[in-house]
Amino acid sequence: MNTQLAQQIRVLIVDDQILAKGYLKYTMEELGFQDISYIDSAEEARRTISESNFDLVVCAYDLKEEKEGYFLYEQLKAHQLLPLATAFVFISADTTAEIVHSIVELQPDEFLAKPFSVSELDKRLSRVLVRKQSLKPIYTLMDANAFPAALEELERFLTEPKNAEFFPLALRIKGELLMLCGRTHEAEDFYQAIINVQDFTWARLGLIRCYIELDKDDEAEKLILRLAFQPDAMLSAYDLLTALQIKQQAFDDALESVNLASGISPRNVHRHKKAVTLSRLTHDYEMQFDAAKRVVKYAKHSIHDKPENYLNVARAGIDFAMTADTKETQVLVHQAKDFIRQMKSAFPKAQLDSELTVINARLYYLDDETEKAKNLLGQLSNETWEQESTEALMDRAKAFHEVGLQEHALAILDTIEQRCLADEQENNLLLHYVKQEKFEKSTIAHSPKALNNIAVAYYHQGNTQQALHAFRQAFTVMPKNPAIAINLIQTTATEIRAQRASNNAATRELLYNCMTTVETATLTDEQQERYQKLKKTVRTLVDI
Repeated sequence: MNTQLAQQIRVLIVDDQILAKGYLKYTMEELGFQDISYIDSAEEARRTISESNFDLVVCAYDLKEEKEGYFLYEQLKAHQLLPLATAFVFISADTTAEIVHSIVELQPDEFLAKPFSVSELDKRLSRVLVRKQSLKPIYTLMDANAFPAALEELERFLTEPKNAEFFPLALRIKGELLMLCGRTHEAEDFYQAIINVQDFTWARLGLIRCYIELDKDDEAEKLILRLAFQPDAMLSAYDLLTALQIKQQAFDDALESVNLASGISPRNVHRHKKAVTLSRLTHDYEMQFDAAKRVVKYAKHSIHDKPENYLNVARAGIDFAMTADTKETQVLVHQAKDFIRQMKSAFPKAQLDSELTVINARLYYLDDETEKAKNLLGQLSNETWEQESTEALMDRAKAFHEVGLQEHALAILDTIEQRCLADEQENNLLLHYVKQEKFEKSTIAHSPKALNNIAVAYYHQGNTQQALHAFRQAFTVMPKNPAIAINLIQTTATEIRAQRASNNAATRELLYNCMTTVETATLTDEQQERYQKLKKTVRTLVDI
């Protein structure tokens, strides 16, 4: 360690273990550092960093009893509280794959696994601090969002031979700055030129981002699929694949991609939230419920820990219960109520009366007490709309639709859509969902819970045309439900045989989708037997 450099560096150590702090104090002082502050909580660290400037932050990954180091760093980055010129180093005794993936994904400047030697600490810190000091003028401009000026400064930096050891990082920053300046075509050429010289993973990832922005989707997908098998690029590749699939509105595929990424690095709450929205778009109620529960699990002790996370699990549980059989419904209702109890315990001062009223109304509806549900909803004031979250309004729209107040539901969805349009770039995926909800709730008057029962009643009455219409609507909002898929297959076959339904491409596609749902689901013995008989019948009527 350059003693002169060490003496100039202001250090903050964040660790709540006394022995670890003592060892760090000894080693840092031995390396020549003099200006060292010690903090044992993430919240105090956040406040201190926001009020004072540090050149180096050494943080324990796992801080007990409070927000973990992971979420501290995430918060610092999200709120731009940590200057780019400040080095952030994680230390951790846990080096399991999940932890390593989580840390690598956040891209700290260094990661040190405990125990480490003085010489190893010296080597790592020397490297990162010299790099940060050398690039500080560029980082300062970037912090000020002066991207064109930062790019000019970077070009000057690249002309100085003395900076040669930092050229790979400087080139990476150049690509990012070209994108930030809106010079995507130049960035594409730049990344391709870098790859032609040396096949850096960061250059390939940058090239993919250019391809997606320039609508070169095929090129982007080919490159993503190659990177998805590289350990150092896997997470970024899945994220880019998810972004590409969302752009193409291939929401089922995007849900699969985001879940694969979440399995690799489960602490990323943003991915779980994206999985919730994608699950709603694809009407995968079970996946929505599971993703909402993961948000609660991984958001604890973090900047994402909020009462609404628990309410969203209850809401997702009710959505799932609307599509389930009676026995499963009881289990889901119990779980939904349990998350509400957890929320009240974790956030006793939360003022969520209207949100809980809506949830209780939906629970009444599930219990076939529609009038009680209506009475509760009638107690809500429209004046609270502007103050309520988008999720709360969405739940309110569902509740009104379920009890038959379709116009009220559509009016609320109009309000949500206007919110999304005001910030379309930020809420693009949510906007897709809101538009889908508006279309479905304007064309389908009944709730998922009611649709299948109505269709079955029509079928038993011999009114197969009305039954077919109702089953089609039910399958639109419950495309993962094998019972509805089997009923729709049977009713469609009956109508084709009676020549009241056309054996056209649209019908064949519908039957194919129903059969796909059934064959990828877990069936009861009765369903399996019934489906095998129907399958033979359908294939004699339709070429699938």
